[in-house]
Amino acid sequence: MIKAYAQNHLHRDAVEVYVRLLRCPPLPWGGGFSGGDRFTYPFLLKACGGLAAVELGNQVHAHVVRSGCEAHDIVQNSLIEMYTRCGDLSLARKVFDEMRNKDVVSWNTLISAHARLGQMRKARALFDSMPEKTVVSWTALVSGYTAVSDFAGAVEVFRLMQMEGFEPDDVSIVAVLPACAQLGALELGRWIYAYCNRHGMLRKTYICNALMEMYAKCGCIDEVLQLFHGMPEKDVISWSTAIGGLAAHGRAREAVRLFEAMDGEGRVRPNGITFVGLLSACSHAGLLDEGLRYFDRMKDAYGVEPGVEHYGCLVDLLGRSGRIQRALDTVRGMPIPADAKIWGSLLSGCCSHGDVDTAVVAAERLVELEPGDVGNLVMLANVYAAAERWGDVANTRKEIRRQSTRKTPGCSMIEVDNVVREFVAGEDLGPELGGLAAVLDILASQLAADDEEFDDSDCWVNANVLPVTDHCQNERFEKYSSVHSETIWRL
Repeated sequence: MIKAYAQNHLHRDAVEVYVRLLRCPPLPWGGGFSGGDRFTYPFLLKACGGLAAVELGNQVHAHVVRSGCEAHDIVQNSLIEMYTRCGDLSLARKVFDEMRNKDVVSWNTLISAHARLGQMRKARALFDSMPEKTVVSWTALVSGYTAVSDFAGAVEVFRLMQMEGFEPDDVSIVAVLPACAQLGALELGRWIYAYCNRHGMLRKTYICNALMEMYAKCGCIDEVLQLFHGMPEKDVISWSTAIGGLAAHGRAREAVRLFEAMDGEGRVRPNGITFVGLLSACSHAGLLDEGLRYFDRMKDAYGVEPGVEHYGCLVDLLGRSGRIQRALDTVRGMPIPADAKIWGSLLSGCCSHGDVDTAVVAAERLVELEPGDVGNLVMLANVYAAAERWGDVANTRKEIRRQSTRKTPGCSMIEVDNVVREFVAGEDLGPELGGLAAVLDILASQLAADDEEFDDSDCWVNANVLPVTDHCQNERFEKYSSVHSETIWRL
C-alpha cells in the first residue's frame, strides 16, 4: 500500500499507512519494533521527499537506523534522494560520505541535486571524481548547465560525452537542444536531427518539439514546418512552437491560418503560450481586428486567463496601429502591474507615431522600472528631437551623463567547426584570436580609404537625429555613419 500510494504521488496517504503500521502490535519475530524493512523505507522516503518534509524525513531516517536497514544500498540511495528533494544537501552529502559502497545511483543522485539547484561547481567536482560515469551522469551535467544559462558549458559537456564514447539518449538530447537554440549552434542542431532520425527518435513528440524550437530560434522556419507536418502526434507544445516560429519570422498570416487549423481539428486545446504566438503574429502583421477578437475569445471561448505577456502583445498591436490612447488605457486598466516590456512597447509605438506626451509618460515609467537602462532615456531624447524640442533633448542627455550610465556592450557569436565563439565589443581577443584583429584592421583601413572619396562636411548631425542633406547620397551617409559611429554617439 505504501508503494502504491508513493508511486501515484499520494504521499500523505503513504505516510498515514506507515503510521497505522507503527500502531500495530509487534510480531513475535520482529524484535519488538513494528516498523518497516528494506522494502518499506525506499517508498516511504520517496513520499517524504515528495512532501519536501525534511523533519518527517529525519524521523523516518531514525526508524531506518533503528530497524537496522541503513546498510542496504537502496535504502541509503533513497535517503540521499529524500534529502535532496527536501533541499538539505548537507545531510544528503553526509549520508553519501558514510556509504561504504557508492554505486552510480548514489553519484548521479547527488550530482543531479547540485545541478538542479544551480550549484554547478560542486556538481562538476563530483562528476570529475566519479569513478564510473553513465549517460545519466553526463545528462545531469548538461541539464544543469542549460538551467543556469551556461549554454556553452552544456554544449561542451555534450561534445565531451560523445568523445568519451557515450551515445546520447532522448533525455540528453532534449537537455542540450535549448543550449543549441540560444547559441545559434545550427550545425550541431542539424547533427542532432540526423542522429535522432537515424535512431528512430523522431517518433517521439517531445523530441520533435525540442528540435522545432531549436530550428525556429536558429532562423530555419522551413525545417520547423517540415518537422511539424511530419509528426505522427502533435500536442499543444507542437502547435504553439510552430505558430510562434512563424510569427517570429514575419510569416504572420501563416501563423493565423495554422491556429485556425488547430482550432478546426479540435483535438488540441490552445494554452497561454499558443495565444502569445498568435497575438504576436497579429501585431507584426498589423491585424488589429483579428488580434482584438482573439484576445477577447481567449478567456471567453478557451478559458485562458490573460497574463502580462498577452497584454504586452495587445499593447504592441495597438501601438503599431496608431491607437496610442487606447493602448495607454489598456495599460492603466490591466488587472496586473505592467512590466518594463509593456511600457517599452507603448514607448515604441509613441516614437513611431510622434505622440510625445504619451511617450513622456511611458519613458518616465520605464526609468522607474529600469533606472540603469540608458536606452529608455535615449528613446525619449529621440522623441523630443523629432518634435524639435531641443531644450528637452539637452536636459535628457544631461540626465544620461549625470547617471553615468553605459550601454551594454554588443555581443556576437559564430559557429565554426561545431564550436561557438563569442565576441564582445571592446574585449581583448587574446593571442589565439589575434588573426581576427589583423583582418579587422585591414577592413577598417579599406573603409577609411573609401571614406576619403567624400567630404565629411557634406553631412550634418544634430542631437541623436541623423538627417541627410539633399547633396549627400544615402549610401555615402550609411558608410559615414558606420565608420564614425563612435563620433555620432559622442555627439
